Amino acid sequence: MEEKDTVIEEVTEEAVETPAEEVDSEDKKTAKKDKKAENKKHKAEIEKLKAEIEDEKAKAAAAEDKYLRVVAEYDNYRRRSQKEREGVYSDAKADAVKELLPLIDNLQRATAYTEADKVAEGVSMILGTLPDVLGKMGIEAYGEPGEQFDPNIHNALMHEENPELGENVIVSVYQQGYRAGDKIIRYAMVTVAN
Repeated sequence: MEEKDTVIEEVTEEAVETPAEEVDSEDKKTAKKDKKAENKKHKAEIEKLKAEIEDEKAKAAAAEDKYLRVVAEYDNYRRRSQKEREGVYSDAKADAVKELLPLIDNLQRATAYTEADKVAEGVSMILGTLPDVLGKMGIEAYGEPGEQFDPNIHNALMHEENPELGENVIVSVYQQGYRAGDKIIRYAMVTVAN
């Protein structure tokens, strides 16, 4: 029994002396291991978040680059369109004048004549070529006696009683009208029968 008491005392002494120190050091080791594992986990998460941030920065830079390119393309398109519009207007004006130049040349030649009959004949010939010139530019003259009056394209200056023609028929024309397609350039000035 003495041996049992001695063993119990030894075990008790060891249990009393070592557990507090060993438990503390083991707890500290476990706590350090846990902290290291936790730190590794946090570092991995931080690295993952940094990689995600870099990806998002790259996406944002690509989107900004794309946006800037689209803005630059639109600006170039706007300038090019403006230049083309200005060019179309000046080209159309130049083409119209080019078609009228032969008429001007012929009128200048007609003024060289001194005989009234020759001048009148020359002007008459020039006026005969005018419908062809206007036709090349897509302009047509309208408003002839006998046509039906249309208030959308004619201006009635006077009304005249004329039982032979019927109602709303053009009796006479003071000025011919001109149109380019559906666009009225000048309304015809007419007298209309009642």
